[in-house]
Amino acid sequence: MTARAFVVGHPIAHSRSPLIHGHWLAEHGMAGSYERLDVLPEAFPAFLRGLAEAGWRGGNVTIPHKEAAARLVDRPTDHARRLGSVNTVWVESDGRIAGDSTDGAGFLAGLDAALGSSWSAEAGTALVLGAGGAARAVAMALVERGIERVLVANRTAERAADLARLAPDRIGALAVADLPGALAQANLLVNTTRLGMPGEPALPVSLEALPEGAVVADCVYVPLETPLLAAARARGLRAVDGLGMLLHQAVPGFARWFGVRPRVTPALRARIVADLQASP
Repeated sequence: MTARAFVVGHPIAHSRSPLIHGHWLAEHGMAGSYERLDVLPEAFPAFLRGLAEAGWRGGNVTIPHKEAAARLVDRPTDHARRLGSVNTVWVESDGRIAGDSTDGAGFLAGLDAALGSSWSAEAGTALVLGAGGAARAVAMALVERGIERVLVANRTAERAADLARLAPDRIGALAVADLPGALAQANLLVNTTRLGMPGEPALPVSLEALPEGAVVADCVYVPLETPLLAAARARGLRAVDGLGMLLHQAVPGFARWFGVRPRVTPALRARIVADLQASP
């Protein structure tokens, strides 16, 4: 039976995940499919419960379903359970649904590919904007990489405080009003919100207070050059788009669904960039 996988979210039309997995399927000469599925939050629990019956091998989970997926899967990994976030699901041999979060590892691999692995030795303090599933994964990945202090700012203070409880000795919650002061001490700024995506306003953050040599990373990849990244480049700061994170977080899922561990290559990145540039 041909393996079938998906990416599910709402909205989902912007997702380039089908291009990524389609590229790998062709590269390895494998039969299989990978589809976009737009599922509303209220329909997501029934969708997830019906994966095996519908013939899916598994798939990726994106905004706004990552935290719901962590609650709903039968067998979250210890990592996913701790984060309360799942972006990769698969059907096990007994029909149970398992889930993991590969966002954090994908984020770090994307930064390593763009900047070299030495960036983490220079990033004493990181500032993460947002407190959803991607923010939780990114914050914990930064802690595990050895970043001394991770500050989290979110419009809802309670969600930022909840994220900080993942590692209270290393992660601190921040009021939005305190952002200017935090920016002055941040060597790495990461946007994990959807602000900057088509149909969303730009992130209302001035980068003037960031130190010289700081890195600005955006988890958004449509558009590839968000207003945040454009402002960072205008200041002469190092800017990293969200495409690297997307490419690298996809590797473990493909390996689970299709049985081959693929590689992120310059050719794959170039293909996705070309598609992004060709889209209106």
